[in-house]
Amino acid sequence: MLANYFSYREAMNYMGIKSKSTFSKYLSNGLPTIQVGNSKRISKTAIDKFMADHTVIADQNTKVAK
Repeated sequence: MLANYFSYREAMNYMGIKSKSTFSKYLSNGLPTIQVGNSKRISKTAIDKFMADHTVIADQNTKVAK
C-alpha cells in the first residue's frame, strides 16, 4: 500500500532526490509540509501539485549540461 503521507526521507525517495540540500531548496521554494509536534510529513498530493505547478517547457535552443 502506498502511503498518502511521507516522512522527509520517503518524500525524497518518491521525488528521486538524493541530496538533503536539494530537498531543502524544494522546501524553501514552497513545498508544503505538515507538522504535528516534532513529526513532519509531506502529502503525496502536495508533492504532485508542487511539481506540476513548477513544470516548465524546455526550449529547444537551451543547452543541456553534460
